[in-house]
Amino acid sequence: MIYLRSFTLSDHTSSNPNIYPDHVFRHMAGEVFVFDRITVLYGGNGSGKSTLLNVISNKLGMNGAEKLASQFSLFAQQFLDLSSFRLGLNEREHEISGLPEGSRYLKSEDILYEIKKIQQAAVLREGLLHEQRSKGMSKAQAQEYEASYRFKQKLENIQFSQEKYSNGETSLQFFEDTLLPGQLYLLDEPETSLSPSNQILMAERINELARYFDSQFIIATHSPFVLGTLHAKIYNLDARPLQTAEWYELDNVRFFQQFFNKYKHLFDKGELEK
Repeated sequence: MIYLRSFTLSDHTSSNPNIYPDHVFRHMAGEVFVFDRITVLYGGNGSGKSTLLNVISNKLGMNGAEKLASQFSLFAQQFLDLSSFRLGLNEREHEISGLPEGSRYLKSEDILYEIKKIQQAAVLREGLLHEQRSKGMSKAQAQEYEASYRFKQKLENIQFSQEKYSNGETSLQFFEDTLLPGQLYLLDEPETSLSPSNQILMAERINELARYFDSQFIIATHSPFVLGTLHAKIYNLDARPLQTAEWYELDNVRFFQQFFNKYKHLFDKGELEK
């Protein structure tokens, strides 16, 4: 399902090179982004991919949208007013009236914050139940206690806990619990804290949700593992003019290829020694 068909950036940018967000999109003024079930915004640092996600989320009034820089609020509002979007079509080919209620914009820092909350809640829950079991509480009583309001209240009142689970493990669990069928998700560098193998697992989950469960994703990333796994349309924000590209054409992916090719003889040597 396509919930957001397209987004058109303001074709007006201030002549002042310091005005935000105009200066970020000066080379893309008036560009139209047409979205698939999965669309990737690729670019290096400063390319504007994260800012673009936030502009889209603000224009659509999405949960998780972050207010644009307050010192440029008038210019930011003008940019938003001059930008536009088109929603997807229903089975009767009529434009849908709005986004699914659970749609949200998730920034990398939001993901890290949620990871920390999950880590703390898991450790606290386990510790409190162990404390009660050590005092003679049976397994059945412990399960009843865990479901009680008193237990939940105690969890909320404790402010500190030690870390137990890795960020990567918790991040995968967070995505498993958070990314649901039938929603539009804007994800900013979701590979944060994930190993390459877990980045691939996450990307495969996104492919599955988009293909079989009517979710749509717009993702900002420069991870070659995510780029190579997603079945996505890719916009290269580093290109002048803006253009789509295949994942293996992107500079960041080719950098990885060149790096490992440089040391290919070491890999070959290791294979021979096995």
